[in-house]
Amino acid sequence: MRHVTIMGVPFLHIHQQGFVDLLVQRIEQQEKTFVVTANPEVVMQANENPTVMNYLKQATYICADGIGVVKAAQILGESLPGRVTGYDTMVRLLEIGQQKRFKIYLLGAQKETIDKTVANIHKTYPNVEVVGYHDGFFDWNNNSIAQEIATLQPDLVFVALGVPRQEKWIAENLDKFSKGVFIGVGGSFDVIAGTVKRAPVIWQKLNLEWFYRLLRQPSRFVRMLVLPRFALKVFASKLKGQGTAK
Repeated sequence: MRHVTIMGVPFLHIHQQGFVDLLVQRIEQQEKTFVVTANPEVVMQANENPTVMNYLKQATYICADGIGVVKAAQILGESLPGRVTGYDTMVRLLEIGQQKRFKIYLLGAQKETIDKTVANIHKTYPNVEVVGYHDGFFDWNNNSIAQEIATLQPDLVFVALGVPRQEKWIAENLDKFSKGVFIGVGGSFDVIAGTVKRAPVIWQKLNLEWFYRLLRQPSRFVRMLVLPRFALKVFASKLKGQGTAK
C-alpha cells in the first residue's frame, strides 16, 4: 500500500471511507491490527522521543488525523486524500458494527465518561455488543485488562488514554491477542459521552476544528505551540529533499 512519509512517520495514503472498509475487512478476516491516528503533535513527539517512534513503528497503519499532516504532505510535494480521524473512524465502525453485530471493548477516560459512553453506545447501536470496558485509571504494571480482552476476543478495542499512553498500551500488549483491531481514539469517548462538543460541520469543512477546540478549551494553547515547530520541521525536510512517497 502507498504511504507518504513525513518526518520519518509513514502515513497511509487512503481516504476516510476507504480506511474504514479496510478495517472492516481486517475484522472479518480476523487479522490483528494496530492503528495509530497521528496529528502533528504525535509526529513531533515521535521525532523528539525514540520510544514514541518505536510505538509508531509497531503500528499496522498510521493515518492522518490532523489537517496539519495533510498540508505537510502537500508542502513535501505529495498528497494525502484527506484527514482520517480517530473519532470518525470509531463512529463509522460502530455504525457498521450495528449491522454486523461487532463485539467491542473500551479502555480509557474517567469512570463517569466511559459509563456515559457505554450507555450511549447501547442506546444508539443496540446490536453492537460491548463485551467489556475499563476507565483509564489503573495500575499499569498490575492489572488484568489485557488478559480480560484476550479472553473476551472483541472485534474492536478502542483505547482512549491520550497520546502516547494509548499507543504505549497497545504496543506493549499486542502480542497477547490473537485477533482484533486496536485503535487509539484520544478524546472520542468524551464526544460520544456528550461531555465535549465536537466542532460544527462548517468548522470541520473549513479545516478549523483545531481552532474551535482551542476556543472551547483555552488550556490547549500550550499544546498548540507545537504547530509552528512542526511547520518549521516540515519546511526543513522539504529543503533536505525528505518526505517522499513510498
